[in-house]
Amino acid sequence: MSVIRNTLLLAFICSICCVSAQEYVTIPWTKERKLSWKDFRGKPKRGSKAAAITASGISYNFSSLARGNEVEVDFVINTYFYPDQSWYNAAFCDDIILGHEQLHFDISELFARKLQKRLDELTFSLNIKKEVRAIYKDLLKELNDYQERYDLETDFSRNIEKQFDWNKKINVILAQ
Repeated sequence: MSVIRNTLLLAFICSICCVSAQEYVTIPWTKERKLSWKDFRGKPKRGSKAAAITASGISYNFSSLARGNEVEVDFVINTYFYPDQSWYNAAFCDDIILGHEQLHFDISELFARKLQKRLDELTFSLNIKKEVRAIYKDLLKELNDYQERYDLETDFSRNIEKQFDWNKKINVILAQ
């Protein structure tokens, strides 16, 4: 009886989604669908020096089943673009900048795959919720650092050669 109660309680507690896609209008990442300027529906931030901003994120949820001291887990990881939080200033934007913004979204997908891989490789205890949150938090920091590095190395798409290098690098990784 105790194992069944703990299993049900664990399954109830552990069914979470860190970023609820239902709260916002979202566009899920797919290989086939590329962003267009029509997808950027937010209003440009007054005084911002940015030509465009891409709001994207990774969400996860999972279900688990405890069998004694072992926990079976099924994860669902998604990458989303948030149109209402993404914006552009048409006076400064072109196809190169759109490609730069697309790559920000693609990088989020790359890190969603990294999260999936990390979670699939682990064995979890009954503290799964805490363990997954810690992994997710660490991955988001890595993602943020990587996005910043991308912007710095490409000079926010102004360094065309570096931009093309990054496009190639990320596209090769995502094709695997």
